[in-house]
Amino acid sequence: MKKILTIVSILFLSGAFAFAQMPPASKPDAELTRKEAELRIQDFQSRVSSLETKLNELNAKYEELEIELKNVNAALRDCNDEIKRILGVSDADIEAFAQKLGVLEGKVRDMKRLNDDQLADRRSDVEALEKEYLELRKNKISIMPKFFDRMVQLGRDIRGLYREKKITTYTVGTWAENRDCLWNISGKMEIYGDPLQWPKIWQANTDQIRNPDIIFPGQVLKIPPAGPKTPEEIKAERRYWRLKRQAAEQQQPTAVPGN
Repeated sequence: MKKILTIVSILFLSGAFAFAQMPPASKPDAELTRKEAELRIQDFQSRVSSLETKLNELNAKYEELEIELKNVNAALRDCNDEIKRILGVSDADIEAFAQKLGVLEGKVRDMKRLNDDQLADRRSDVEALEKEYLELRKNKISIMPKFFDRMVQLGRDIRGLYREKKITTYTVGTWAENRDCLWNISGKMEIYGDPLQWPKIWQANTDQIRNPDIIFPGQVLKIPPAGPKTPEEIKAERRYWRLKRQAAEQQQPTAVPGN
């Protein structure tokens, strides 16, 4: 035991002595003594050897992981082949499903950019997206691991698009005091701040407004959310102006020959 301790002590002291003889790292090579240069070279050689050992260990570990990855990929391919066999689908079927899913996800992303009022006005579009989603979900491919999580998230996103219309009301005042007509009501800042939106009020109140030129004091009108005119509102507005032009043309006096 004493002999071992003596040997360890000698090695320690020799190492400490060598370290003490090492020149400062900042000392230029050209200024080193021969002994210092030999010590510096030995130090570099030791570091290089240590790094080479670590590199060899890492290369060996890399090769092991590469083999493991190849085995995992092979197992994954076998698993996917078995899933396709069980479902009775081909790679072409899977690719077609992936394209449909991607298109639907794009439509949902676009809808998510709309505000609540716009979504409320486009409820029919949201319902169409949900119908399209339900058709995709009927496909057996939707349960494949590569699509399952995306399908679940897509269903949540579509359900999150539903908004209820926020219907407010406006009580019609008199023309003499309030100058109330659909055009002026729509132009009020607390309504739309845009008189051109009057068809929205008209179409939301067709149960009590037969002629948009005529409203009565005391009528309580429903005011739908602000937003672009719906196709139905645009169609009604065009019909209104067409009838107005026809009525104006019919009221024009017929020219009397000779006058």
